[in-house]
Amino acid sequence: MTTRSHVSLLATDIERSVAFYSTLFASEPVKTRADYAKFALTNPPLNFSLNHVSSLSPGGTLSHLGVELDSTDEVAATRERITAAGLQARSEDEVTCCYSVQDKIWVRDPDGNEWEFFHVIADSETRDGPGKETGCCVPSPDTGPSSSCC
Repeated sequence: MTTRSHVSLLATDIERSVAFYSTLFASEPVKTRADYAKFALTNPPLNFSLNHVSSLSPGGTLSHLGVELDSTDEVAATRERITAAGLQARSEDEVTCCYSVQDKIWVRDPDGNEWEFFHVIADSETRDGPGKETGCCVPSPDTGPSSSCC
């Protein structure tokens, strides 16, 4: 039996979000409709869908989404692929977050959802690194630090 996680996001523009997520995951959707899209990803194993809504509140209620990678090299390769495709990625190297030291990149989708691609380098006794009083997620350029991350 094959199992995979499922994530369903709301999106204000299905076409724009499909273009973003096709680039982000290097995969095309297996089903598209005017108000819906579904991706059946194998790496990471994920049933990922988009559902249309006419509007969203800024920031919503979601902290962030993420994909844990097997190595720092995979983080670098993901960053290269994403930026080469024209998406903006923010990097954090050897950052203390969620009681571990991590290398990571952050990408924001068209509706403001944050995606974290990360590799855990080592455990840490502290939740956040120096100077991070409000949470371990990377400060976003236009909204400031996230209030939670894990």
